[in-house]
Amino acid sequence: MKISFLGHACFLIESSNKTTIITDPYEPNSYSGAVKYEPINFKPDIVTVSHSHFDHNYTKEMKNSYIVDKEGVFKIKDLQIEGILSFHDEKNGRERGKNIIFIINVDNLRLAHFGDLGTSNLDYSRLKNLDIALIPVGGTFTIDAKTATEIIKKINPKITIPMHYKTPKLDFEIDKVDRFLELNKDFQKEKILEVNSSNIDSFKRVVVLDYLR
Repeated sequence: MKISFLGHACFLIESSNKTTIITDPYEPNSYSGAVKYEPINFKPDIVTVSHSHFDHNYTKEMKNSYIVDKEGVFKIKDLQIEGILSFHDEKNGRERGKNIIFIINVDNLRLAHFGDLGTSNLDYSRLKNLDIALIPVGGTFTIDAKTATEIIKKINPKITIPMHYKTPKLDFEIDKVDRFLELNKDFQKEKILEVNSSNIDSFKRVVVLDYLR
């Protein structure tokens, strides 16, 4: 499996059979220009959308893709995707609504994309045996570095990839990834992560990917 970080909460995931998934595609220049990442320019087989905010649900240019944006279990091509209900805030969605966590089973690995998770109140029984966790760390609109660290200690994925943090291409008032890395010092940086069940244990517990857009 190949994982590329396009920016914000958007990843390109490519299976060994060349099935492609885009997670939470952002709309360039949304929120009055605060989202400065470049256009995604992919026509993936599958798109996962955790919730209906402009920086996570821009599927306009992906009309031929299979859109997964709800709870349930979906078998598409060589993948199985499970959508698990969670919330965008600590008040059961009363402030910012629902959020879907997606468990993607690909190439004998179990990957979770946590979307815009805003709470640590989760059904942890459904998050067992994760190989890779893509988790927000920026705070304000999502969980922060401290809460993300507490969650990954509970679920114990082999690799954690932080997302949804402030960069020069994002003007949201959220934390940079540095705060998360201060709490998780066993990390390495990569441009793209190429991982399989044979080499996954060779990586450090946290992998920070370059944003490519």
